[in-house]
Amino acid sequence: MSGTAVRIGAEPGRLARVVILSVVGLVFLIPIAAMVEFTFRIGLAGKHTVSHWTDLTNPAKADLYSNLVTAIGNSLTLAVVTVAIVLVILLPTMILVEIRFARLRRVLEFVCIIPITVPAIVLVVGLAPIYGVVVTVFGGDIWTLAFAYGITVLPYAYRAIQSNLGAIDVATLSEAARSLGAGWGNVLWHVLLPNLRRGILAASFISVAVVLGEFTIASLLNRVNLQTALLQLSQSDAYAAVIFALLALGVVFLLLLIIGRVSSSRPGTPRSAS
Repeated sequence: MSGTAVRIGAEPGRLARVVILSVVGLVFLIPIAAMVEFTFRIGLAGKHTVSHWTDLTNPAKADLYSNLVTAIGNSLTLAVVTVAIVLVILLPTMILVEIRFARLRRVLEFVCIIPITVPAIVLVVGLAPIYGVVVTVFGGDIWTLAFAYGITVLPYAYRAIQSNLGAIDVATLSEAARSLGAGWGNVLWHVLLPNLRRGILAASFISVAVVLGEFTIASLLNRVNLQTALLQLSQSDAYAAVIFALLALGVVFLLLLIIGRVSSSRPGTPRSAS
């Protein structure tokens, strides 16, 4: 067959990349631009004002935003506890499987990926009776919702950490450190964690982004977080609800930029136990 052979797996050309990025950018930017325009609109008259933004600092509306302030604190608490669950439970488990139980790697991956295949509404139905016990043991404080969020963020946190784990030889580094007399605590803290910094940061930021944007679980379990408070606020002040939604979206976008910056940084030489 004559003609130019097409190389399978070749990267798209510059024009194709521009077209793809433009289409994706429009899909995201058009709704965001509409939200921004809505926050300056005066009813259906076609006029615009900045009063909706300046009203956020109006003392007369402090009571209206008090529930939202509480919800923001709740979401930040949930984000911290969820990240702690990921770092205290998931990270050591993945390191242990990588070093000692390599045969269980596929099993762990399967368990961690399952939550992304289960709709949130189905997950809540399964968690509802469990949370009856959780409330009895730990009380009904907002932080207990982090147990459910820890399950929700498992697929994202696992992928972020596993991509970093696969880039370094964890077994060789740990064996070298042990041969030099380092205890397992020193191996974990001084050898493995510095080399897993990128994966840990990415998993943490992704977990925070997921927690800040979660609505279904908190709503059905009757907990107040940022998203449920925004829904309540929209019933009395739609402009303020959209403004705070934009601010939350900006925070999440900033976190994703940080993840991209960390992931694209040039990896350093893996640390040894010397």
